Amino acid sequence: MNMPSIRRYTAATALLGLVFAAGILPAQAADDAADKPKITEETPYVTSPKNVVDTMLRMAGVRANDFVIDLGSGDGRIVITAADELKARGIGIEYDPNLVKLAKKNAKIAGVSDRAVFLEQDIFKSDFSQATVITMYLLPQYNAVLQPSLLALKPGTRIVSHDYGIGDWEPEAKEVIQVPEKKVGLKKESVILYWVVPARLQGSWTATVQTLNGAKTLEFDIRQKNQRFEGTAKIGGREWPIERPYINGTYVSFRIGEGDDTLLFSGHAASAHINGQVVLSNNRNLRWRAQKAAGAK
Repeated sequence: MNMPSIRRYTAATALLGLVFAAGILPAQAADDAADKPKITEETPYVTSPKNVVDTMLRMAGVRANDFVIDLGSGDGRIVITAADELKARGIGIEYDPNLVKLAKKNAKIAGVSDRAVFLEQDIFKSDFSQATVITMYLLPQYNAVLQPSLLALKPGTRIVSHDYGIGDWEPEAKEVIQVPEKKVGLKKESVILYWVVPARLQGSWTATVQTLNGAKTLEFDIRQKNQRFEGTAKIGGREWPIERPYINGTYVSFRIGEGDDTLLFSGHAASAHINGQVVLSNNRNLRWRAQKAAGAK
């Protein structure tokens, strides 16, 4: 994987034909270049050492059923390793046509050309919504520009980055590893950062649950920033703060109330619904379903 400079272009028709033939959905050109922030700083091509590649794939939990998209794929080593060692499928997106040719050659040598495909494309104009895993080694200002697109991916999508964060999005985990520095014969540290795209909870929700005092209608008002959320719940005209809020992909949990009125909610968010269980203060488990108010984003 490399840290790319930015150059705008479109992928060749023949290359897209190859991707379709391989049964892998290609990234597609999207917004016009004029709509994207201008980033002009040139950066060198820097490869990720093998132990960095292995750590990124391990932290992302890549499996055979995953679809990996590597942003700034360089010589293709991330996607090729995922395809060869973990039997996953993937696409590498790279601006440099020479590196795209090299990555395709490396994939052929490794015998994974059917699962590892490489596109000459601009990462800021690419559609990577099909990914279950995103890997990248880009400068922090590039990551910040990509942050809205990454947060808009399907909840549960895993993201790993070599060395650099993604704007103000706090990582779920990080690892510091030692990598060889061949030029000086010393070791240097690399940081691998990990995120999970959170469910989108921002807005107003309604639900009905069975409490110790009978069926109650709940209204939730949730405010969210990245994977953090807060808000209030109204039950029978009384307002409670949402406590211990937690999101991991589609999984959501929180607590409201106090003492004998405590309710522990958990469930999975999908589109405009949350389905799960609520635990009452007497340890009784009940199902609950919430629906986002019409017009809420």
